[in-house]
Amino acid sequence: MNYSPENATVGFIGTGVMGASMAGHILKAGYPLHVYTRTRTKAEELVRQGAMWQETPAELAAACDVIITMIGYPQDVEAVYLGEEGLIANARQGSCLIDMTTSSPLLAQRIAEACAARGLHALDAPVSGGDVGAREARLSIMIGGEEQTVTAVRPLLELLGSNIVHQGAAGAGQHAKMCNQIAIASNMMGVCEAIAYAQSAGLNPQTVLQAIAGGAAGSWSLANLGPRMLAGDYEPGFYIKHFIKDMGIALDAAREMGLSLPGLSLAESLYRQLAEQGLEDKGTQALIQYYLSAQ
Repeated sequence: MNYSPENATVGFIGTGVMGASMAGHILKAGYPLHVYTRTRTKAEELVRQGAMWQETPAELAAACDVIITMIGYPQDVEAVYLGEEGLIANARQGSCLIDMTTSSPLLAQRIAEACAARGLHALDAPVSGGDVGAREARLSIMIGGEEQTVTAVRPLLELLGSNIVHQGAAGAGQHAKMCNQIAIASNMMGVCEAIAYAQSAGLNPQTVLQAIAGGAAGSWSLANLGPRMLAGDYEPGFYIKHFIKDMGIALDAAREMGLSLPGLSLAESLYRQLAEQGLEDKGTQALIQYYLSAQ
């Protein structure tokens, strides 16, 4: 690399629910920060704080040493990285490209190969922790790529997360994130069913959550999203539409490996029903609506 982590110019693409907080941590740490997002209004607060706006991913790539992306879907990642006006074609020699989007493991491998051919470094580094984890810089970061690249950019990643684990070669970060989403999918059904059962039994769901959160049933979803369910707060920390995307990626990868995942298949079907009801832009905790409507 032609820079050290301490003097790197950083680019950030995708300043949505999580990305804006993540980019903000980098800016507050004193790094020169360039930003781009399809909807410029989502980056205006960062620009007011001192970030530099770029009109295209290509312009951002040409100005930065390390580029972080946090965007929506694999097709968006492919366009931003592999298009003629994309990051790989326009990045400086020796730059590091870090995709923190939850995306396809196979696409992560393609990106790594394309970067290597141009003298660039690539990491797939999807995250878990939602809006709260992004805001408090407590994300879990799962990384695929070369170990020396992970070591070089770790100071930057430590601004974003508290649990940073190198999983292996390119694509391994995305596979680890699929494991994360598979565990969450069935757990979300369990949290909703526990609340629905408590209500049907005439219990106070809030005291039930208080009782079970500290025991064997405890989970991040129970502690953080259970209270939102009870409050009727369905604002997104993580969008239903993006969770459906993630579950689809995991199911596709499982089929390629000859693996049956019935719990994930059921969760994906329930979330698709919510999306068809117009809830795709709500948070994943809105799954409780399925159970409440069935009572």
